[in-house]
Amino acid sequence: MVIYSFIDRVCIEDSLKLIANHFGNRRPAIPCFDGHYDHWSMLMENFLRSKEYWQVIEHGVITPTNGERFTEAQPKDLKGLKLKDLKAKNYLFQAIDRSILETILCKETSKEIWDSMKTKYQGSFKVKCAQLQTLRKDFEVLQMKDESKVIDALTLDELQSSLLVHEQKMNRTSTSIEQDLKALTHSFRGRGKG
Repeated sequence: MVIYSFIDRVCIEDSLKLIANHFGNRRPAIPCFDGHYDHWSMLMENFLRSKEYWQVIEHGVITPTNGERFTEAQPKDLKGLKLKDLKAKNYLFQAIDRSILETILCKETSKEIWDSMKTKYQGSFKVKCAQLQTLRKDFEVLQMKDESKVIDALTLDELQSSLLVHEQKMNRTSTSIEQDLKALTHSFRGRGKG
């Protein structure tokens, strides 16, 4: 009995070591783009930040212009940034589907790829406003269809009483607006006369 439990314990410990080694050496999965840009960009940004590559996505690789000269540390820094950019670009290539990737292959840097994806799938502010406007119109049309179904089901007497109630509401509203306007004109009459 003692031998059995010792062998069982050794087998379990060996199994646990194998599992720990297998999963401990595994790289985290790269978030694949599935068409939902906002969700993917959040996951991908977090992934790239954890790898310390986000700065090249956010700022790009800044190289000195023709008139500027390198300091001693700048060539080494630039080489490091270019390497980070290549690694970030590699992760983006792995995360983006081939059909989408073919449309952005002409992009040189990881920042250009990221910005291209953002523009294409998230859209600019104007595009978002246009989409929201379209959705609002669609909603109003659907709402009108629902209301028309309700109106079709009403009898003539119910429609007439509904119109009377609506007319009374409108009269009350117009009366209160008239009273407000009268009050405003009376309050401004005495002003400005020195």
